[in-house]
Amino acid sequence: MKTRYTFGGDEHIFVEMDEEMSLDAFFKSLSMTNAVRAAQIDGVTEVCPANASFQVKFDPDRIKPDDMLTELKALEKVAEKAEKRLNTRIIEIPVFYQDPWTHETLMRFRERHQDPEGTDLDYAARINGYDSAADFITAHHSSPWFVSMVGFVAGLPFLYQLVERARQLEVPKYLRPRTDTPKQTVGYGGCFSCIYSVRGAGGYQMFGITPMTIYDPAQATSYLRDFMVFFSPGDIVKWKPIDRAEYDATLADVEANRYEPLIKEVAFDLNAFNADIDGYNAKLMEALHGV
Repeated sequence: MKTRYTFGGDEHIFVEMDEEMSLDAFFKSLSMTNAVRAAQIDGVTEVCPANASFQVKFDPDRIKPDDMLTELKALEKVAEKAEKRLNTRIIEIPVFYQDPWTHETLMRFRERHQDPEGTDLDYAARINGYDSAADFITAHHSSPWFVSMVGFVAGLPFLYQLVERARQLEVPKYLRPRTDTPKQTVGYGGCFSCIYSVRGAGGYQMFGITPMTIYDPAQATSYLRDFMVFFSPGDIVKWKPIDRAEYDATLADVEANRYEPLIKEVAFDLNAFNADIDGYNAKLMEALHGV
């Protein structure tokens, strides 16, 4: 991986670890953003991380752009030696696949889709070599996912599948974005899954919906009283398929502040993961369910 530095005017530097998303690129980006914060460079006003990159905003009256670039390149050497371990949490997220609300929405926007005759799941299954939408759904929820970024829309997580690259699901975005997407839709675009934190425009394929609130600016939801955004970069997610009855029951619990997400603290080790991906994922599942 060769890091690319790009100036954004005279008060931003964009740092890209790699053109492709990978866990190695994510960990290097994470190490660099941590190093930038720890260095407390005079003039830095904001550090904004993304999937395999980050952007630094700084005051050019306090530090010259070229001097800022020199500081960042020096910190890259520190990041390359950083341990690829992360203390994080694994979370079970319920998903009602093939729900009526995203189905109604996707049918309203078929003229913007690559396959106007089918559904988003039918299309995703076909281009990924699966015989049915049910087989694709199984592939989507059977392995854990890594939250590599939160943002674009407030509270929206981007999730990267924890399997070998050859097994990763890939689905392009709509040909033209929709003007509507239900709140808490589980979507897919490129190599990323996501949860739409609010209702609005979107271009990701729609597979289902979760009853679990993930963004609450009023912080009225019981598990969001400490912070309005549920996810953080580094979180690990396991999708749990549910039916309509469980969706309705869970939604009622969320709205009544009775719901508590299943969360366990774990340490993620990238080297151990790469050495035995399926075995490591099995251990993550054991940690989640207390086996």
